[in-house]
Amino acid sequence: MSDTEQGDNAEGTLITHLLELRDRLLYSIIAILVVFVPLAMFSEQLYQQLAAPLLASLPEGNQMIVTHPLQAFLTPIKLAFFFAVVITIPFILYQIWAFVAPGLYRHEQRMVWPLLVSSSLLFYAGMAFAYFVVFPLVFGFLSQITPEGVQFTPDIKAYQDFVFTLFFAFGVAFELPVALVLLTRAGVVNPHTLGKKRPYVVLWTFVLAMLLTPPDALSQTLLAIPLLVLFEIGLLVSKRIKPRENDDYEDDSVDMDAELDSALEESATFSGEKRDRKGNKKR
Repeated sequence: MSDTEQGDNAEGTLITHLLELRDRLLYSIIAILVVFVPLAMFSEQLYQQLAAPLLASLPEGNQMIVTHPLQAFLTPIKLAFFFAVVITIPFILYQIWAFVAPGLYRHEQRMVWPLLVSSSLLFYAGMAFAYFVVFPLVFGFLSQITPEGVQFTPDIKAYQDFVFTLFFAFGVAFELPVALVLLTRAGVVNPHTLGKKRPYVVLWTFVLAMLLTPPDALSQTLLAIPLLVLFEIGLLVSKRIKPRENDDYEDDSVDMDAELDSALEESATFSGEKRDRKGNKKR
């Protein structure tokens, strides 16, 4: 094959991948818009539901405020878009998998569906834990420590940004068991060795909670405690998983070798003799 033909094939492959990537991105955007439109119609009710934990903690007579003319309109719309993205996360992850799947081994493809389901459920579980457990405690605590003479009236945009941060922090943090399973399967970590270093894990868990949450001790502690529980769960599951062995790759290598032998045998028929991959004559 000439250099020109090789260059044309490489260019064609690149264009094919770019077109495939464009289609996957387009499918994801369409899915987000399909979910966003009905949510936008009820964005005000959606924001009221989101603000319920804070409104329940405000002193009697206090309300949230708006400090910009467009905030009353844009903040609920932004919230609807955020939840549209969150709801379509499984579909978006599937589009990512469909794009990279042709380049994966068979044993890697078999692991995708359990990982997609477990990671999505854990992310939603983290958000639910933040909304039902963390928000009432944090906002109740913040409203009680307000200095005397200061009225506790949060801005709706600042509140939404605060909530988004906590949602993302708890959603990502709850992925810890999946991360431990993947690292154990890849042979990067040893769960038995990791269990012996538990004091260091506790220390770094609180450091991570400090980095992911707003600068208040209560929300950091409320994130660190579930992280430690999830770490123990992930450690328990990881101990039942064997690190990846070369057998999986050997199966794929055998198939590739068989295909290569077949191709060499077909090409050797033109010269009237058969040779193996090392160039030796076959009897």
